[in-house]
Amino acid sequence: MDISRIPQTLPRFSETFDPHSLAEIRRAAATGIYDIRGGGSKRKLPHFDDLLFLGASVSRYPLEGYREKCATDVWLGTRFAKKPIHLKIPITVAGMSFGSLSAQAKEALGRGATIAGTSTTTGDGGMTPEERGQSQTLVYQYLPSRYGMNPDDLRKADAIEVVIGQGAKPGGGGMLLGQKISERVAAMRNLPMGIDQRSACRHPDWTGPDDLEIKIEELREITDWEKPIYVKIGATRPYYDVALAVKSGADVVVLDGMQGGTAATQDVFIEHVGIPILAAIAPGVKALQDLGMHRKVQLIVSGGIRTGADVAKALALGADAVSIGTAALVALGDNDPAYEAEYRALGTTAGAYDDWQEGRDPAGITTQDPQLAARLDPVAAGRRLANYLAVLTLEAQTIARACGKSHLHNLEPEDLVALSVEAAAMARVPLAGTDWVPGGRY
Repeated sequence: MDISRIPQTLPRFSETFDPHSLAEIRRAAATGIYDIRGGGSKRKLPHFDDLLFLGASVSRYPLEGYREKCATDVWLGTRFAKKPIHLKIPITVAGMSFGSLSAQAKEALGRGATIAGTSTTTGDGGMTPEERGQSQTLVYQYLPSRYGMNPDDLRKADAIEVVIGQGAKPGGGGMLLGQKISERVAAMRNLPMGIDQRSACRHPDWTGPDDLEIKIEELREITDWEKPIYVKIGATRPYYDVALAVKSGADVVVLDGMQGGTAATQDVFIEHVGIPILAAIAPGVKALQDLGMHRKVQLIVSGGIRTGADVAKALALGADAVSIGTAALVALGDNDPAYEAEYRALGTTAGAYDDWQEGRDPAGITTQDPQLAARLDPVAAGRRLANYLAVLTLEAQTIARACGKSHLHNLEPEDLVALSVEAAAMARVPLAGTDWVPGGRY
C-alpha cells in the first residue's frame, strides 16, 4: 500500500505545543531567564474591528460632510479643577517616559500634539524641558516610582495623572534596562547609570481608595486646585476600579486595555494579564452611570487605538476621549521598513516591536544612544504625528456624520452592532442582524 496516497489528516504541529511554545520552552531551559520585551499583546483578541456602525438610511438622516459641521472638541477635568482642559480633538497622546523614549521623541510628541490641538503626557521619569517647551497641554504622570517628581513640575503641568496601573501590565511596575539608563536619565531618576531598573508595582503611601482620596487632596493643594486630576487604571475589574477612582475624587479616569504597549516587561505579563479594552469600556461606563457621573467625570480609553473608526467606536460606547501610544510612535517613524536591515541585525523585524527594550532603535525613538537619537528630526516627526491625528479625526467625523451626528460625543451604543458573539457580549451591543445582546444589556 502506498502510504503517500493517504490524506494527511493530522496537524503538523500540536495546537498546544506549537512552534512558538516549543521555542520558548527551549529558550527558558537554556537560559533560566524569563523573556522580556516591549510592545503590547500579540495574541488575537476581540477588538474594535469586531464592531460595525449602522449608518443612516431611511430611518436616520445623515449629515452632509461638505456643509454640515461635526464638532470634535472635548473638556477634561470639569468636576473639580479650576482650569479644566479644552482640547480640539478627543484623541490624546499617552504617557511614554523619557528613558523609554529619546529626548527628541518626547519633543516630537509635544510638537505634534500641539499642532493638532491636543495633549501629551510625560510618562515615568519626570518632565524634560524639551517636552514642556513644545507641549501646549502637558499631563504629568505621578507613578509609584516617583522618578523626577517634584512640586515645581506638578505646578508646571496642565493636569496630573495618578497612575495606578497600565494595560500591558496591571499589577506590575515598569522596567527600564540598563542600556537605556544614560547619564541624563540616571540623574533625573536618581539611579546608577547602566543598571537595570524596575519600578514599584504600587504607590508607597497608600493602600486603598481612602488613602488615594487623601493623596488626590494633597495634589490639589499643591497645585491650588487648578489642575485636573486623572486616575489611570489597567483594565482588570473596570466596574469597581472606575467606581473607586470616582469615589476618591478623580476628575478624569483613564482606562487602559491589554492591547496597550509598554517599554519593557515580561512577555508572560503582556500576554496573560488584563482584559481587552473592548471588554472594559461598557462596565467602566456603567460604573459612571450608576454613580450619576457619566460625562461629569470624563473617561479616556486606550489600548490598541489605530484608526478613526476605533476612535468613533470607543466614543460610541461611552468614552469621552481616547489615548494613543504605539500608534503615535509609528507616526513619528518607529519600526519603519526603511531600517529593516538594522532591525534584522537586532534579531527582529520592522513592525515586530520586540526591540523597544534594547535601546538600539535605528529610528532614534526608543533609544538613549546619542547617535541613533540624532537621526530623529523632532520637527518633521511632530508634523507626521499631527498629520496622523488629523486623519484619525476626519475619519471619526466621517463615521459620525454617516450616523447623523453633529458631534462625536453624540455617537452611542445604539449606532453599533457586533460581528461575533464574544464582541457582542463584551461591548454590550446586539449581534449583527439580531436584537440579541449576549448576557443582556447593562
